[in-house]
Amino acid sequence: MSIYDKLGVKRVINAWGTLTSLGGSIMLPEVIEAMNEAAKAFVNMEELHEKAGKIIAKITGAEAAYVTSGAAAALVLATAACMTGDDPEKMARIPYIEGFKNEIIVPEIQYNPYCRNLAIPCARIIRVGTKEGYSLEDIENAITDKTVAIAFVFFTSKRYCDMEALKEVVKIGKKHRIPVIVDAAAELPPIENLRDIVATGADLVAFSGGKDIRGPNDTGFIIGRADLIKAIAAHGCPHQYMGRPMKVSKEQIVGLVVALQHYTPEAVEARRRRWEEIVEYFIKELSSEHVKVEKIVPDPKKHEYSAQGWPRARVTFDEERLGITAKEINDLLRDGNPAIYAPQSNNHIVLNPQCLQDGEEKIIVKRIKEILSNARKKC
Repeated sequence: MSIYDKLGVKRVINAWGTLTSLGGSIMLPEVIEAMNEAAKAFVNMEELHEKAGKIIAKITGAEAAYVTSGAAAALVLATAACMTGDDPEKMARIPYIEGFKNEIIVPEIQYNPYCRNLAIPCARIIRVGTKEGYSLEDIENAITDKTVAIAFVFFTSKRYCDMEALKEVVKIGKKHRIPVIVDAAAELPPIENLRDIVATGADLVAFSGGKDIRGPNDTGFIIGRADLIKAIAAHGCPHQYMGRPMKVSKEQIVGLVVALQHYTPEAVEARRRRWEEIVEYFIKELSSEHVKVEKIVPDPKKHEYSAQGWPRARVTFDEERLGITAKEINDLLRDGNPAIYAPQSNNHIVLNPQCLQDGEEKIIVKRIKEILSNARKKC
């Protein structure tokens, strides 16, 4: 009996992706082993943070780095650091920020609920442009004597949100001496993003540690300018400032570092080949007269979003002939034990192999075939 069976919690087969709501990812055995070892001793947490930051900085090519309790916490701390530096008097004044620079410019096309984390230290979000795009003039015209940072939500290959767009925004930041904070939480793979985003000159870049890196789900890290990382560390736990509620344990720090050390181009490529094999298996096993299965891969040249796990399998159902809708199929997949989670819209379900464990693709195929067979019997 598994621990989840003992707790009465149903296990999930994750054919969706590295969603926080499903637990992020499955940690590597080496990560779990390192965390277990870390749990057996006390350490000076400031020293551990410092040593972990140096290792992460070397891996990413950044000046400095700091481990956070997720990428969202990294955005909170980044904002606080830009507002106060490492001045203890200013740090202690948050949330009473009268006289502080506290405006953060965000392009409207990039704005999403995660941007609210930037506002937690009492910053004011200034949206520019439209949901269709923005101009560099939109950003420059929004700069005032209250501007403390420009935020950029990175979406790999997507127009106005990609590497080329970031480079132009960084130029504005440098021109006006305003830090650029980049949210790149889920932008791995491609593994190149780990170094290339900060190499644009962006001042701070936040990543999740619990997605494709496969560290603890409640970890993240932020990389960038040494002076700003110093201010972030000053805010961080165990210090009594903005980051005090955002504690990262010694086990989590160690787990993240080990996960990053195993996140190599060779490892990423090996996993991509496995995803290809699983998608081909779905195509072979699920395709039929009334079920179309196709491999989907984004085209960066068309500015299609291309980060995270690809390829994927799009399963399209002839609902009228099958006597069941894609939504009904998806509901039955979720209601089973183990539950199977995958995104569904209109008459198709998309199966993402990124988080599947060995053999789970066979369970998915078996369950879908059973559901379709039962639907035919009712017709």
